[in-house]
Amino acid sequence: MNALVGERMSIITNKPQTTRHRIIGIVNEEDYQIIFSDTPGVIKDPAYKMHEAMNRFVHSSFEDADLVLFVTEPGETYADDDPVLQQLTNLKVPLFLLINKVDTVEEGSLLQLIQQWSERISFTEVVPLSALHGTNVDTLLRLIVEQLPEGPAYYPKDQLTDKPERFFVSEIIREKILLLYQQEVPYFTEVAIQSFKEDVTSKGEPIIRIGAEIYVGRKTQKAILIGKGGRAIKQLGIEARKDIEAWLNSKVFMELHVKVKDNWRDDDFHLKQFGYR
Repeated sequence: MNALVGERMSIITNKPQTTRHRIIGIVNEEDYQIIFSDTPGVIKDPAYKMHEAMNRFVHSSFEDADLVLFVTEPGETYADDDPVLQQLTNLKVPLFLLINKVDTVEEGSLLQLIQQWSERISFTEVVPLSALHGTNVDTLLRLIVEQLPEGPAYYPKDQLTDKPERFFVSEIIREKILLLYQQEVPYFTEVAIQSFKEDVTSKGEPIIRIGAEIYVGRKTQKAILIGKGGRAIKQLGIEARKDIEAWLNSKVFMELHVKVKDNWRDDDFHLKQFGYR
């Protein structure tokens, strides 16, 4: 979606459950508007209310989509009883197979992969691409426009998403947590932006002051997140601030605080606070 929209909409890591919310990205041209919806993956056996909420984001996308893009890559496997495949076989709208990262495989292996997928599911279009290098992204966009039904624009022409800036700031911080920390810590973590204020420095330069709270499930996770002498959270702040400044195109001052909230992934109040309700 980042490649199609031309902006950073979704965070990217190699860890499962990186995407937790349904994120809207909007492409506007003179004669069309496309609303992309990036969803979490389907969780087969939800262990928490948060997982149930993530699955609802997926199911709502299946219900209102005019076209579905199923994104996979070489080396990714799905069992026949995978709930995603079961959803795809019941679709009544056009279904595209997008094989990403084609720059990492030889042509023979790619053709074999396309054949294997085509034997499992009937796709309207099959598009090998590389989102990183932009390969076939324009072709995909053209094919999407050809398949979408005519209708009115749902959003103003200058709008890129339905999420506020605070949401994307919290997602960038969470992305860095996923990248910098190991084991269970990232999966017990959520980020809430408590303050977001446009200001000026003493030299009159524009600056955005951000206060963020990182929630974890246990005291031991808080200690790991902070690190010895605060070194780990300092590095987290440095890495996150770089990307936030690039995304906001502004100098940023940011404060990070860590809080322990037992069992927040099953707590309705906190799930609503974090946008899962």
